[in-house]
Amino acid sequence: MNKKIVHDALILTAFTLVLGFVLGLVYDITKEPIAAADAATAQAAYKEVFDAADHFEAYAAFDQEAADALMEENGFADEITGVQVAKDSGGADLGYVITVTAKDGSQANITFSVGIANDGTVNGYSITSIAETPGLGDKAKGEAFAGQFQGKQVERFDVVKQAPASESEIESISGATITSKAMTNGVNACMTYFRNVLEGGTQ
Repeated sequence: MNKKIVHDALILTAFTLVLGFVLGLVYDITKEPIAAADAATAQAAYKEVFDAADHFEAYAAFDQEAADALMEENGFADEITGVQVAKDSGGADLGYVITVTAKDGSQANITFSVGIANDGTVNGYSITSIAETPGLGDKAKGEAFAGQFQGKQVERFDVVKQAPASESEIESISGATITSKAMTNGVNACMTYFRNVLEGGTQ
């Protein structure tokens, strides 16, 4: 009986070691393509919200802890996860692309990038991760909703259920008020980060 237990344990150990080796090998093989795909997705999102930019460079002074503290101080549940500086072909700064994760979506977190020009004008946003309800919350990807933010220079955006009466009002997606507010809060979070950290040029 004891011999069988030892035998079975050895087989299980060997199987575990082989499986671990295979998984490690698969990870090594796939991590670079996955990283490259993620980078390509991010670059496409940056370009979508800052078409005038020739290229993008990571904002060297980005501080995650300071960004988290700023969000908390201003009442946001959202997380600023990265900042890119939009550059023209001559290397001059055109503005910024701020990536935010909205934590208050109806189904899950929503990650998107927001383009903000040097003068504070919002170019729009590009979603890189969303799992909202098809036909409802996922309409946040559509131009009818997203286009309401483009070209606006306001202090903050507010969600309304009727036709907007001012530049700062965003008409919610019918049947998806939670998603609408999550997206709007995320844009407001980016604007807050811009005004407090980035406005006036890179440091």
